[in-house]
Amino acid sequence: MKNRLKPILYQLLIGTLGNLLVFLRPKKARQLSENGLTLLINNNMSIPERLMRGAIFKKLEKKQDYDTLAELHQNYWINKGYGFFSATNNRLKNVALPDCVFIFNLLEKELIKESNQFKTLVEIGSGNGSVLDYLSSKFPQLDRLVGIDLSKVQTDNNKDKYKEKSKLEFVASDAFDWVNEHGHGDMILVAFCGVIEYFTEKRLRQLFDKLNGLGRIIFVAIEPKAIDHDFTTNPNSKVYGGESSFSHNYPKLFKNSGFRLWHLSQKKLFNSNANLFSFLGAKN
Repeated sequence: MKNRLKPILYQLLIGTLGNLLVFLRPKKARQLSENGLTLLINNNMSIPERLMRGAIFKKLEKKQDYDTLAELHQNYWINKGYGFFSATNNRLKNVALPDCVFIFNLLEKELIKESNQFKTLVEIGSGNGSVLDYLSSKFPQLDRLVGIDLSKVQTDNNKDKYKEKSKLEFVASDAFDWVNEHGHGDMILVAFCGVIEYFTEKRLRQLFDKLNGLGRIIFVAIEPKAIDHDFTTNPNSKVYGGESSFSHNYPKLFKNSGFRLWHLSQKKLFNSNANLFSFLGAKN
């Protein structure tokens, strides 16, 4: 009973005290929004700040102001991404990557079937660079592996850490902007363990449309979806969970942009009861 009451009480406090704090402290609310609100790591927010965070998210969800919601997420990864990656480095290497290796084994088999020579791999949201480093060993035939991340601090750190590995490049950029300026055909793209969940449905559709127009593209996505998101009754994207990220209908979005799936499966990661992770392989 206690466990069921906690979330109810928290939502009640957000709707009352949280909204009151946002009203009484507009400068603080603006500061929190500009710095980013997405994740709570190592108790990095006080109780009043957490209540204000919840109230800000709920207001945007209610208004269906998804562009502003996505902007808050972008602010987080720009300003606090380095701290997140530092705090979760072991979880990424010891839990996430071993659980996800199978999709890259399937990608390896898929590449054997291709007549096109894919020589460039781009990771959207490269974080601390460990996944991109693993992929450079997994696919030695690649000439170039580009890691795109919003955090300039993390990007600079990666450039120094992997400076001896000439195939690896790290760029501080928005993925959509990078693809618009530098994207080309015969590219493999990877989104690993929750990256494009912070794109709005509209932005994601634009990204997939752009990629489809560049030439031959292979896309591997490992992304969460709300465990209660039934695509048959609600085929569109929805906001969910404590992060207020987006649960997307990736099969539909890929298909509508001219891609077909060569793999689709789901499983739990990180012992979460709020979402399932979808493993998708798509190509046009």
